[in-house]
Amino acid sequence: MKKRMQAVLAGRARSDAAPPRPTPVAEPWELGGLRFENRVVQAPLAGIANWAFRRQSRRHGAGLTVSEMIASFGIRYANRKTLGMLTIVPDEHPVSVQIFGADADAMAEAARAVEEAGADMVDVNMGCPVPKICKTGAGAALLRDPEHAAAIVEAMVRAVDIPVTVKMRRGVTPSEARPVEFARRFEQAGAAALCVHPRAAAEEYGGHADHRITAEVVAAVSVPVIASGDVHGAGDARRVIEETGCAAVAVGRAALGNPWVFGDILRGADRPRPTLAEVVDELTAFAADARLALGDQRATGYLRKFYPWYLAGYPVPAPELSALLTLPTAEAALARLREFAAAPAAA
Repeated sequence: MKKRMQAVLAGRARSDAAPPRPTPVAEPWELGGLRFENRVVQAPLAGIANWAFRRQSRRHGAGLTVSEMIASFGIRYANRKTLGMLTIVPDEHPVSVQIFGADADAMAEAARAVEEAGADMVDVNMGCPVPKICKTGAGAALLRDPEHAAAIVEAMVRAVDIPVTVKMRRGVTPSEARPVEFARRFEQAGAAALCVHPRAAAEEYGGHADHRITAEVVAAVSVPVIASGDVHGAGDARRVIEETGCAAVAVGRAALGNPWVFGDILRGADRPRPTLAEVVDELTAFAADARLALGDQRATGYLRKFYPWYLAGYPVPAPELSALLTLPTAEAALARLREFAAAPAAA
């Protein structure tokens, strides 16, 4: 995650506010009988998108939020930590829960558990490029076998009444990618929507997302398509929707440390970053939910990921940032950050 975020953080320069423009992103849309108030989706983020993060994304304007990916076998064998990842709070709807695995029966069982947990829809991860996931046959590795991948979708569709969606890469490698073929198979298997990231798994997050591929998928299927990849602000969102004809855009890395991006996209223009004091207030509110979601000890480690993301571009000396990453509790870290933000030099 640290390597992927470098380019995103480098682009977070403070600038004068641009005037808002009418944008199709702010329009409602539908998927599988569900209605969404806008076309901005908070993308699934592994190890990040628990209910605290999703609730924050909703508060800042995301019309649909998606959970971190959850192991189907962890659900099958009732792993305590895995089952905790299924927690959904009342005010975060509509919400999708993403699961991963390569066994159709286990994925169907997990889909039923997701439905029972109260999710509005269930998503299949066929996009994760991480070797430890792909070597099990899950994630993007499923894009090597269209029949098996479609069989997983079909098993899940039969198992639940909520919509089943698929998050997919263009393929495992650029040379063997067949995104249109897979998209059509998933639609035939009963998928209610597709989320397309037009990089191959082998490319990870390098280069640029080629949304011409997204447009090809949009033209090939009749179900809604969500475009994922390199949507960093209002201009990107508008361009991707207009150039591809997609139903919605997914925002992932751009929201790490910058939940205001959802509001910028809906407004149709990127605004200056908040003041450091406003950032601290946001972190404090987010941390309160994270501690409820994870418990104090786990939340302390979880929140350490976020401090560099939130503070990128602000005059926080390296020693201060290092201190935030070593203090024993989240409460202590936030207290120190509040003290620094209140100092005349920081203001």
